[in-house]
Amino acid sequence: MNVVITGANRGLGLGFVQHYLAQGDEVWACYRSNLDGLSDIQSDKLHTLQLDVSRDFDANTLALPDSIDLLINNAGIYGPYGAQDLDSITSDAMLEVFNVDCVGPLRVVQQLKARIIRATGTIANISSKMGSSDDNGSGGTYAYRAAKAGLIIISKSMAIDLKPSGVSVITLHPGWVTTDMTHQSGLIDVPTSVAGMTDVISRVDDYELGQFVAFDGKVVPF
Repeated sequence: MNVVITGANRGLGLGFVQHYLAQGDEVWACYRSNLDGLSDIQSDKLHTLQLDVSRDFDANTLALPDSIDLLINNAGIYGPYGAQDLDSITSDAMLEVFNVDCVGPLRVVQQLKARIIRATGTIANISSKMGSSDDNGSGGTYAYRAAKAGLIIISKSMAIDLKPSGVSVITLHPGWVTTDMTHQSGLIDVPTSVAGMTDVISRVDDYELGQFVAFDGKVVPF
């Protein structure tokens, strides 16, 4: 299986890389600027690729496979810590986070769509329960919430638009994971989250079109 993962150099992305390499899959691990944990992996099935999802790009210039069985849109940013409340959030911060976390996955899918269709593959978009309006009981975190909410809607449209081509699309909530983004304050570790999400991905057709699903397999209202 050919697997492409964005934001693959640390945290959840690196966990996905390790999982699929252990299964014997060919993995194209995309990173923005630094290899980080990817530099420690010795495998002839690992292909590292510099890709900044915040900018337009031409996939034809990149060393990617012609056929992609699984695309995981994992790259994302949180935005300014301590400055996302109603009084402090700025338009620049909103646009930066939205560009990476919401528009970024759309850019990637637009460029790789033909390769995914060729494999009748699967797209997994990593969002967050913080993008759920139903789950928002504390307010604040304007940029991150809005971007992740937007991704849920974009992902649903992708699922509808790509279904006639045989492509499955699912949106995932990884849980509150111990990573750099959470300042190592999560409730579960990366292997637990990745094990759950990869199980959901393997059973994507068990869920309704474009559904938002947590790492534990439960559907998340949004």
